[in-house]
Amino acid sequence: MSKSPDPDTHQPDHEPDWAEVHGSAEFVELRRRLRRFVFPMTAIFLVWYLVYVLLADYAHGFMATKLVGDINVGLVLGLLQFVSTFVITSLYVRYADRKLDPLATGIRERVEAGEAK
Repeated sequence: MSKSPDPDTHQPDHEPDWAEVHGSAEFVELRRRLRRFVFPMTAIFLVWYLVYVLLADYAHGFMATKLVGDINVGLVLGLLQFVSTFVITSLYVRYADRKLDPLATGIRERVEAGEAK
């Protein structure tokens, strides 16, 4: 028994030429914009994490420095690792909303309409 197509999901009547889509100026620009954010942000986060690990391993005195009560520098820097993850996530969401999603939506609409450029 064959299922009838779901009217809420649009399936193109043809198979898109994915090589043409991937080679299009819009798709190349989308990849460039994504890499422009992801590579530098990844490098910054990895350096930040490496500094934290190196400090934890080689700067015991500094990391044990008390700030307030039993809270020391190591604990604060460790918690800042989590904070930086949330900051990077929010920056990415904002960047994607402004720079990536409009371009990706245009590409998707052209593919679904059967246009390739």
